Amino acid sequence: MKRNCYSRCAGVFFATVLVLMLFVQPAAAASKMPSFVLSDVVTGDAVNSKLFSGKTLLVTFFATWCPPCMQEVPDLIRLHEKYRANGFSVVALSVDEGGPKAVKKLVEKRSINYPVLMADRSTARDFGGVVGIPTSFLVNSQGTVVKKYPGYVPHVVLENDIKSIMN
Repeated sequence: MKRNCYSRCAGVFFATVLVLMLFVQPAAAASKMPSFVLSDVVTGDAVNSKLFSGKTLLVTFFATWCPPCMQEVPDLIRLHEKYRANGFSVVALSVDEGGPKAVKKLVEKRSINYPVLMADRSTARDFGGVVGIPTSFLVNSQGTVVKKYPGYVPHVVLENDIKSIMN
């Protein structure tokens, strides 16, 4: 009886580890972050990715109609606020097809404190083909993509990963 219980527990443990590994993946071959020039949804200004040189970034592709994306927003606001003095920034790239108007409303309603830009198809392609949203990329201060997160990522995972590459 005990042996059967141990087998089940071990099976559940390994299944859980496998599922978690699906959610946190290292970036393929630690590639350089693609360069981009995209429109800021609030100001309309063109923002060049060179503006973020030397910073640790969490680049996240999202949409206003995506529930997991909206679930991440409060965590992203907190992370940006907590670590920006240390050279960290969240950069959100919207894939909304309706244009910046709806995205700007979201930024204002949620008091988003990090840059929110309108992505284009080439941006998603350049990041290796964003298949689903949210999809986020952790970029170190040298501009290398060190992790890719497909789907919703818990706050504690993001914060631990950010702290580990900033040290």
